[in-house]
Amino acid sequence: MRYPSLPLSVFAASLSLLLPAAAPGAETRVVATGDGHTLTVDGAPFEIKGAGGDADKAVLAACGGNTFRTWGVDDKTPGLLDQAQANGLKVALGIWIGHARHGFDYGDPAQVQKQFDDAKAAVQKYKDHPALLIWGVGNEMEEYAATSDPRVWKAVNDIAAMIQEVDPDHPTMTVIAEIGGDKLPSIKKYCPAIDAVGINTYGGVTSIPTRYAQAQMDRPYVVTEFGPPGTWEIPRNGWDVPEELSSTAKADIYAAAHQALDADPACLGSFAFAWGNKQEATATWFGMFLPDGSKLGAVDAMTQAWSGKPAADLAPRIASLSIAGEPVVAPGAAVAATLDASDPEGQPLAIEWVLFQEMDEFESMGDFRPTPPTFPEAIRPAGEGKVNVTMPQRPGNYRLFAYVRDASGGAAVANTPLRVSGEGDESPRGVPTSLPLVVYGDAAQGEPYVPSGYMGSAGSVTMNPASTKSPYAGATCLEVTYAAAGDWAGVVWQSPANDWGDADGGFDLNGAQTLSFWVRGGQGGEAVKFGYGLLGRDKAFYDTDKDEVELTLTQDWQQVVLAMKGKDLNRIKTGFYWSLAGQGKPVTFYLDDIVYGDAPQPPAAIEPE
Repeated sequence: MRYPSLPLSVFAASLSLLLPAAAPGAETRVVATGDGHTLTVDGAPFEIKGAGGDADKAVLAACGGNTFRTWGVDDKTPGLLDQAQANGLKVALGIWIGHARHGFDYGDPAQVQKQFDDAKAAVQKYKDHPALLIWGVGNEMEEYAATSDPRVWKAVNDIAAMIQEVDPDHPTMTVIAEIGGDKLPSIKKYCPAIDAVGINTYGGVTSIPTRYAQAQMDRPYVVTEFGPPGTWEIPRNGWDVPEELSSTAKADIYAAAHQALDADPACLGSFAFAWGNKQEATATWFGMFLPDGSKLGAVDAMTQAWSGKPAADLAPRIASLSIAGEPVVAPGAAVAATLDASDPEGQPLAIEWVLFQEMDEFESMGDFRPTPPTFPEAIRPAGEGKVNVTMPQRPGNYRLFAYVRDASGGAAVANTPLRVSGEGDESPRGVPTSLPLVVYGDAAQGEPYVPSGYMGSAGSVTMNPASTKSPYAGATCLEVTYAAAGDWAGVVWQSPANDWGDADGGFDLNGAQTLSFWVRGGQGGEAVKFGYGLLGRDKAFYDTDKDEVELTLTQDWQQVVLAMKGKDLNRIKTGFYWSLAGQGKPVTFYLDDIVYGDAPQPPAAIEPE
């Protein structure tokens, strides 16, 4: 997950003097107490007052926070640790553990060993940094079924045991999605080297102290993500979309969550999520800031919780966002909306109205989703706090947002779902997206399509998305190796991950002119097929179009372009794939810059016949 950095100047200068963050220390311990556990840094008690996300770390410290977490290590890790040290903060440093739904195979000893080796290299590299607080081994790698894979827990424990040997000065934690099913019993049984349990929890956060105590765990916990109820925990409306709470209502939830956790002696602290903003379900569901850096009420709630003092200037508050009449209208009809908002300090407020096309994919499990299209021409202000919206002609689901800002960097936001009825309602549609859409490449923002669909002799396939072997552009390319001499294999980029047509998803790629990619062979002469749209109409959720090309590769990079003109791009669920037959020896080839573009074909590109 990526979050934009936010300037300190947005509002940090207006904050009153708050409690200072703890000084960094070299040795962290989990210590049993009479009624629970505590965390110590160089012998002094340390309560985690944390956040997760890439927003400004100086602002976090100014609000009274003392820790932030990461989900993995990469080339930004040294800078993040140094930022923490400069601001008196600590870091829960994550080590990413592979997810089966993303294609990781815990039955493949080579993949598991490489993951272990990468983790050990990270521990050796960062164990002596003074900002390091605790290691987070994995994040929701157990996934969401009631019964988890014991091989996952063994891999987690092997890494944790290695950490205890290589870095005895920092404890280990593994992070799970809520505590249902066999998750806690599995940690208890298979992971003796884990010192604390990290829990990502939303709608159930205030009940975690009671439920965790009932599980009779033998070690403490940290709430590693908390915030408003997730989309999976909110009732759906009449056309099956969730109603999002206003930022003001969310702020109250952050405050109540911290209060409940702070009173539990088994809890070592917590991380509010997301210290930044992200597109997941909607543009604002989990973010504590807007993309322009404006703080929302959740930041004020955590400032009060962490420091015991209110922020110097509070964010605006929203009492209600309402519409006149029914939320389902005919194409081109007008909708009137009214916003009731105020500022605690009485400052004048600026209101921005935005109509988004609905994502219609509300449980992406944290995976990247692009920002859907907006319709600025639909908005007609109608006086203070009022707007008239001319709905688009295209049937489907939409969402009207009201963004409220004061003059001191504070903001509030609310939205309401709308629907355009009419002929064509039932036509298959993917998630609206902006173009160009980067499937793989340095410009990619996460993975809109996930390379999770392994086919054929999948155990013989290795894909390294960070190969440095002569990439076409940027620092890395995708290296693909098929180690078998015979049989066949392939990998499909899917939306959602691991779905072969049984779940809704995919993207509406209308407007795309081309699917282009760069490819070269390791030796030259490799025969490989490439394409998109593998799911036929025998599936409940199919691709609305397809294309494929078979190439004989050379050792030189060549750009291949598939024309999209005349294609039905309403829903493309399998956004890219490759496949090949065994060629008598191992095959290696390289891919780079796989992009759905909205511009005409590049003149240097090869358009297959």
